[in-house]
This record gives sequence, structure tokens and C-alpha cells, in this order.
Amino acid sequence: MTVYFIGAGPGAADLITVRGQRILARARVCLYAGSLVPADLLATCPPGTRLVDTADLTLDAIVTAMTDAHAEGHDVARLCSGDPAVFSAVAEQARRLDAAGVPYEIVPGVPSYAAAAAALRRELTVPTVGQTVILTRAQARSTPMPAGEDLAELGRSRATLVLHLAVARTRQIAETLVPHYGVDCPAAVVANASRPDEIVLRGTLGDIADQVAAAGVRRTAVIVVGAVLAAEGFPDSYLYSPARDRRAKRPDPTGD
Repeated sequence: MTVYFIGAGPGAADLITVRGQRILARARVCLYAGSLVPADLLATCPPGTRLVDTADLTLDAIVTAMTDAHAEGHDVARLCSGDPAVFSAVAEQARRLDAAGVPYEIVPGVPSYAAAAAALRRELTVPTVGQTVILTRAQARSTPMPAGEDLAELGRSRATLVLHLAVARTRQIAETLVPHYGVDCPAAVVANASRPDEIVLRGTLGDIADQVAAAGVRRTAVIVVGAVLAAEGFPDSYLYSPARDRRAKRPDPTGD
């Protein structure tokens, strides 16, 4: 039997992938974070599925639930909010499953930053404006950031920043970034992206913290900082330019 780490998407039940939905529809055991996974998505599980809310469980308890299900001959759907590749704690769960000899697979999902960009109706990579996106977080009561990855250091790049798990520290983040980006740099916060209660705040590093406080946003939010949020008048991408020689990319029908 197999444990499937499934990207459950940013919140809307219909933003799970088809593959993830199919696995969920047959798994006999499903582990999920109750505060992040919508009830509509859990309704995909077959009748009689053992549902385990991991919100108040330790890592060891979560792994035990998975290994026990495996021993009983059940596939396990382990739902991860967004995409398992980012801030999902999959790495530490996977190494424990490796040690226990339990097979697992990872099923990608729609990441929260993609849902936030969609809500903002903005592309995060705009020609001549911004071509680099940094996904990071801000340290508070959490695991320390690795050397060289503190926010002030990352801010020197002036790349587009997407911060997860950080909205409670929006004011400190803005103060840290202003020396590098400027007080008028566009900034946005998207809370509960793709859900009915989605909140979209647009502003600058100078005022975004006040907007967050006024809206009462405290969790389940993504902060985006960068010039791409207000990009106008930029040149079209060379990808579709009539000046681009497309013949060089065409395969030779003879195979030579």
C-alpha cells in the first residue's frame, strides 16, 4: 500500500488536480489539516473513509497514523495545502516513511502563490520588469532561517518576493524591505485565495500593513512585493515577437 502526499490546492475544492482527486476518491484513510482543507474536498472520499484531522497532532502521531494504515493494507491520502513542494513538511514525513519502509508518492497541486497571483490578476514574471520570484517566509516563532536567507539579504535582490506564513509580521516585513525596494514599491496581500471569503489588499510597502490591520487578516495569507504588481507599458515578450526566427525550433521531419 502507498501513502500519497497530495497537493490539495489553495482552498477551492475544484483546484485539486484530476490525479489527486482520483486518488482521494479511492483512499480508505485520509489525513488532512482541518483549518486548511475544505469540507467539499473531503466529500470526495468514499463512504467509510477514516478521516484524520492533523491540526493538533505531532509529527510522530501523523506518521504513526500513516504507518498503521499501511500495515492494515490501506492506501493513504495525505492532503497538503497548496503544493507539497513548498512549506508542506513533506520532507520530514517522507524520511520517516523511508525509515519505516513505507512507499509513498508525491502528487503536485496548485500552490497558494499561484492562486494569489490569479486573484491579483497579475503575472509574477513580466518582461524587463521582473523575471525572478523568491518564495520565502519570515521567521518568528518558527525554525530559524538558514544563513544568507534572512529577509534583508533577500531584499537586496529587488526580485519579486512572495512570503508565506508571514502576514502576522507584515509591518516588520515592510520596514525591513523599504530600504531596498522603496516605500512606494507595490505590495499586496491575498488571504484565503480562491475561497468564497477571499480578501485581496493592494497597496505599497508604506501602507500595506495598515490595510492588513484594518481588514483583520491574521493567517492563511500570502504577501507579494515587487514592481510586477503595477507593471504597465512593458514590451511584449520576445516569445511571440514577429522578429523571432521560429524555423530554428521546428523539428526536422526526416529525423536528420
